Amino acid sequence: VQLQASGGGLVQAGASLRLSCAASWRTFNDYTVGWFRQAPGKEREFVAGIIRWNGGRTYYGDSVQGRFTISRDNAKNAVYLQMNSLKPEDTAVYYCAADRSVGPVATMPDAYDYWGQGTQVTVSS
Repeated sequence: VQLQASGGGLVQAGASLRLSCAASWRTFNDYTVGWFRQAPGKEREFVAGIIRWNGGRTYYGDSVQGRFTISRDNAKNAVYLQMNSLKPEDTAVYYCAADRSVGPVATMPDAYDYWGQGTQVTVSS
């Protein structure tokens, strides 16, 4: 069981990036998936989440609402985070995580069962 996050990089403020989260197991669409981020010296912060299966229900943290979009491609066993209008305060390591429980999108890290290794996003001003 493995999650692989990728797509991070160094960009200027106002630019866009798309992060990808790929799962090694075939039943990935049975899991709710969340994106979190952690900046140096700060706690891990919920960014976005998408419900299991094809329901498509999503939820966003207040700081990214309207700028970030989470989506999933069940055929590819992947979840994406499209990040637009990036700001320097978006700089962090971004992690994807999978939650096998049934219910709404969880915003607390402890609710998630599996984690990817993280990908660095740096936004310069």
